[in-house]
Amino acid sequence: MAKVKVMIVDEQPYFRAGVAQVLSQQGDFEISETGISDSSVFFPLLEREMPEVVLLGSDLTNDRGLELGRMIVRCFPTTRVVILSTDPNDEELFKIIRTSAVACIKKSTAPVDLIDTIKRAVRGEYPINDNLLTRPTLAQQVLNEFRHVEKQIPDTLFARLTNRESQILSQAANGQSNKQIAQALESTEQTVKNHMSAILRKLNANDRTHAAVLAIRHGLIPLNTHESL
Repeated sequence: MAKVKVMIVDEQPYFRAGVAQVLSQQGDFEISETGISDSSVFFPLLEREMPEVVLLGSDLTNDRGLELGRMIVRCFPTTRVVILSTDPNDEELFKIIRTSAVACIKKSTAPVDLIDTIKRAVRGEYPINDNLLTRPTLAQQVLNEFRHVEKQIPDTLFARLTNRESQILSQAANGQSNKQIAQALESTEQTVKNHMSAILRKLNANDRTHAAVLAIRHGLIPLNTHESL
């Protein structure tokens, strides 16, 4: 069984090392770690690693970590963000929910709970919803938020494709299989599949051919990528 890719992102190296050690003992996680840096450095790293889960340490006294979490979810929709922080109050947890993070747990949480949260996130669950059961005020705030949301037209029709996603979609449009694309880009077939899943979600496409047609029509990949489309 393939290991779950987990990236630990936190400014404190000792904390990252401690979490990495806990997860390494399980044997079913592939772990990478990094400090929070500027987006020009961090996002190319994230694109190269393509983790299924990002454990994001966040100081809730400022919005820097939460904004990073929001950007991860937007640019890499197949990556699940778990916020690691101190015990948030209702206002702070509401901000976390709005980033689309799937969970928020204390940095002091027991290893067994951390591991359980990661596995639930990988299964597509939203452990963060558990917080609403014990916080009626927060639950009401979330309901009010969605009740009064008005449907708006986005600034752009599609979310921006990353450079690697554009490369993969261009090759897919030329009829290359995931295996061939992985070989050409010196990557793994699973990583290519992860990127393709992100592409389909960003373009709201049914399959790779539909994605290629949409991308060409909207100038996301070159028109001559696949002359027959």
